[in-house]
Amino acid sequence: MESIKMSPEETITVVDKYRVFLNLKDPTIQWRNGKPPTYESLNKFFEDGRTKEWPKGSLEETVQNIIKSSQMEFAHKTRLQDFETINPQKFNFFVNGREGLSGEETMELGVFNALLKNSLPEKFHYFKVEEETFESTRNDFKTCFPRGFAFEVMEVYSPPPLIAYKFRHWGFFEGPYKTHSPTGQLVQFYGLGILKVNLSMKIEEVHIYYDPTELLGGLLKGKNTASESKTQHNNDKDLATSVGCPFSKAQ
Repeated sequence: MESIKMSPEETITVVDKYRVFLNLKDPTIQWRNGKPPTYESLNKFFEDGRTKEWPKGSLEETVQNIIKSSQMEFAHKTRLQDFETINPQKFNFFVNGREGLSGEETMELGVFNALLKNSLPEKFHYFKVEEETFESTRNDFKTCFPRGFAFEVMEVYSPPPLIAYKFRHWGFFEGPYKTHSPTGQLVQFYGLGILKVNLSMKIEEVHIYYDPTELLGGLLKGKNTASESKTQHNNDKDLATSVGCPFSKAQ
């Protein structure tokens, strides 16, 4: 545990070194589960699997912590007025160049539902956003990645106010994903992001570019335990073994 001195009169106690705004001593904050989450096990998983350890105070560490903190807020806070990482009046979330989502829309839909929404023909919709909720997707990912799904900033290419960076998300497929049995294998995806921040380093825009088949392909490799049509089986097999993505052609 460490303390960050904000002013002579104010000190914030930080119990998570990657998420500065996790445990603010404010009883008015409304949490989805009634209390702040804990990240001790995920932090250990992250530290064991990361590829780089950024110097304390570096731009890379700062960007990584801002993103981890914003992910925490969208996952666990229920009111934008309680967010410390974004500018609620200007915030928009863009994925693969699609129309942006406001802060309220992102909070209601969930970050992973927003990431997995796509414009492919319906027969390729292995993840059907319209059939999911924030809770259903969160539960599915907690189940299939019991040790967590870690996030790492790999590189930072430009300073504020437009911060361009490369990232990695990873976990081990050790629990079932819907009807697909776990493989125990590493599932990960890489992508590029851009953060537009204001002078206070509050996020106003997030732009994410990545290939969703890197994630879904790894999950669909697991044996399907439900009875299904031959066509669906072949479609799952095709996606799981695909190395290309028609995403750019479909949008």
